[in-house]
Amino acid sequence: MKQLKVWLKAVRLRTLPLSVSGILIGNSLCFQDPEFSGILFVLMLFTAISFQIISNFANDYGDGVKGTDNDNRLGPKRVLQQGLLSREILKKGIIIISLISLLLAFVLIFLAFGSNSWYYILIFIGLSFASVWAAIFYTVGNKAYGYYGFGDLFVFLFFGGVSVLGAYFIQLKTFSYPAILLSLVVGFLSVGVLNLNNMRDIDNDAFVGKRTLVVIMGAAIAKKYHLLLLIVSVSILVYVFSSVSIRFFWIPYLAIIPLIVHFISVLKNSEPKFFDPELKKLSLSIFLLSLLVFLSFYLG
Repeated sequence: MKQLKVWLKAVRLRTLPLSVSGILIGNSLCFQDPEFSGILFVLMLFTAISFQIISNFANDYGDGVKGTDNDNRLGPKRVLQQGLLSREILKKGIIIISLISLLLAFVLIFLAFGSNSWYYILIFIGLSFASVWAAIFYTVGNKAYGYYGFGDLFVFLFFGGVSVLGAYFIQLKTFSYPAILLSLVVGFLSVGVLNLNNMRDIDNDAFVGKRTLVVIMGAAIAKKYHLLLLIVSVSILVYVFSSVSIRFFWIPYLAIIPLIVHFISVLKNSEPKFFDPELKKLSLSIFLLSLLVFLSFYLG
């Protein structure tokens, strides 16, 4: 039981709702279509969660090995940092969950495309391997891209584009204008979560040589960047749902309320320690948005 609690700590349950937000939104746009598959939807959710767990394990391992997770860091203590798991055991955990995630992805892909669409099958297999690679090498290795300011780009691509558009395409084998726009919303807001994380850790990251985009830009510009991400996301959201032909188009607007509260909190605060509680608030706000979008399309 004690070992299970350690692994659950490494999983970081609070990050999992964000990992499925794009999947929820991508599927919500397909919900009324007769081609919609509940089995594919469930498989997408489990696959997305497994990719997020890889990222969490690898982030714990990479930052722990490099010494980035130390006593000066303001965020929650990590399992490797606390000595709750050894490097070898955590590395085995990364390998096992990577294999599980790829197995889930392959089952999903072959159920979605059968054996007659090898072009799409190969593309999505490539995206699956790319997702595992991106999850691991954000912090692992000498050339970890998160240490060179590329974390924001990869979060935008995978949490926005791959998640929302990938989910939509797996269901309907096409794209749509609303799906593209909502992928931007989820992408920008997810980048906001990472930006908050890096704003919180700016001093320690700069000290250990982790050149996140926040470290490169500086705290003042990073704050403006964060507020811009929120403004653009809300603007696109309002545009999309003022254009769609569904009775309950206004339901997703309810998610704007916590985003405004978050906006004001970030605007008022500059101390890195105050950004940690905002991480959870923004992540849950994105998840709330995804649930409300799903509800609006479910109700028609």
